[in-house]
Amino acid sequence: MPNLNRYKMSQERLDELKNELDYLETVREKEVSELIKEARSFGDLSENSEYDEAKNEQGKLYSKIAELKDLIENAEIVDNLELDAPKDTVTLGSIVRVRDLEDGFEDTFEIVGSQEANPKEGRISDDSPVGKGLHGHRAGDTVTITAPAGELKFKIISLENR
Repeated sequence: MPNLNRYKMSQERLDELKNELDYLETVREKEVSELIKEARSFGDLSENSEYDEAKNEQGKLYSKIAELKDLIENAEIVDNLELDAPKDTVTLGSIVRVRDLEDGFEDTFEIVGSQEANPKEGRISDDSPVGKGLHGHRAGDTVTITAPAGELKFKIISLENR
């Protein structure tokens, strides 16, 4: 059954994934193959923990390769801006400064595709509750977002679309 998921990402992220796949299929696959070959030389495979470990590593490697291939084959390259969105609204690629109306704390988020999200760096997915909640709003808007942590109320202080 074909995968119907599309993974939004920048061209830079796609290039990173391709480089990682190339590394895994060339360098890392040879390293793991050598580990298996070396472990086999130790004799009886039924009681050979090095062989079991090497085979487990090979399984993880092939799983990661399959995952990367899926991401690459189903990548949807997105520009920083959604072309049909008004230029003064929050969209994919926007950098948004918000104030939490409950505690006054201010934070800045960059709205990115799910494959580039890293909340610790302020990069949130457009598919996350906060990303969806901010989408389409303008600077000055007050937004109420239902998230797993509860209801959040933000005032959009500023936004920048590149």
